[in-house]
Amino acid sequence: MNTSLAPLLRGYFFDGESSIFIHTTEGKVAEVILPADIFEKNIERQVDIIHSSIDSFVRENGRYPSCVSAEEEHTVYCVGSSYDEAVQETRTCSRSPDYRGSSRRSEVMKNKISVVTGGAQGFGAGMVRGLIEEGGFVFIADMNIEGARTLSDALNKEKGKTVAYPLMVNVTDEGSVQAMVDDVVRITGGLDIFISNAGVLRAGSVKEMKLKDFDFVTSVDYTGFFLCTKYASMLLSAQNAGSRGRYMSDIIAISSKSGLEGSNRNGAYAGAKFGTIGLTQSFALELISDNIKVNAVCPGNFLDGPLWSDPERGLFVQYFRANKVPGAQSIADVRAFYESKVPISRGCTTEDVMRAVCYIVEQKYETGQAVPVTGGQVMLN
Repeated sequence: MNTSLAPLLRGYFFDGESSIFIHTTEGKVAEVILPADIFEKNIERQVDIIHSSIDSFVRENGRYPSCVSAEEEHTVYCVGSSYDEAVQETRTCSRSPDYRGSSRRSEVMKNKISVVTGGAQGFGAGMVRGLIEEGGFVFIADMNIEGARTLSDALNKEKGKTVAYPLMVNVTDEGSVQAMVDDVVRITGGLDIFISNAGVLRAGSVKEMKLKDFDFVTSVDYTGFFLCTKYASMLLSAQNAGSRGRYMSDIIAISSKSGLEGSNRNGAYAGAKFGTIGLTQSFALELISDNIKVNAVCPGNFLDGPLWSDPERGLFVQYFRANKVPGAQSIADVRAFYESKVPISRGCTTEDVMRAVCYIVEQKYETGQAVPVTGGQVMLN
């Protein structure tokens, strides 16, 4: 994975709370030449060279450079307060190296760069919209690349600026995950929040479930989180080296209430989600030394999503046809039955999950947690 220059530079320009984007371009505004040995493998040496070279430029010019180019590869990195500003390469960044942005909740998510896997549809698409409404820039990563493109085009048009970018990824394929993170480096130089949301569900009795179905659920919901964390953490740790520990970044797994308690005839899914929380705790212990927080969000049933509400294949329809809810005379009766299981009497929404995500990012003193968003259906001991 390419962690040689762009993440280090982005980490250097990161102000502690809001993002500074780096975008590869051929244009130049202000330039600082870095020695050729910036590309050596010793990351500490790279950091020292970056800081020495840019500090000299800042002292001589009274401001940060808008672009940074490297002698050997002639790559130019534009710095701006938004993706479009970085691409347009028209401004300079004059913030002090010691500047720290606002810690107010309304400002915490502003200008953050996020990746959402499984972001082209359903719950993932809702989170993409939520992150953009909070003022962020989001990579929509999905196997459904056409869906990701369609959503990003619509969001960019709606906002009148670039707020989303589509990426192809298969979270079960290591090469695909690595390529996705490399694309993030190429396009923005780094990121702040990685949300591992891609997931699948195959329900069935343990007596009858086929191994291929069990493996399918596990490979996406469990192994996929491992692969995403592996490559996202490489990038985030490089950024932190560039910033010299001035900020924290986040990896967030979207688990489930089924990761907090067992689920009848749904063992593959519950097992994978339980496992995700085990990985969350283990990764949190390891990666905090890189200033990376790792947490999980455990939503309750997303009753308005396609899994439940699809008029042809949704669970409400399936359960009604299978007479799973005694006495139900309609699909509305089935829905009412499942809502009655929740003390707050409704299903989980994207907005509920976004509040938990914002809390996790804002909270600097928490890692390794599985935050329930279940309306009281599951309560932690």
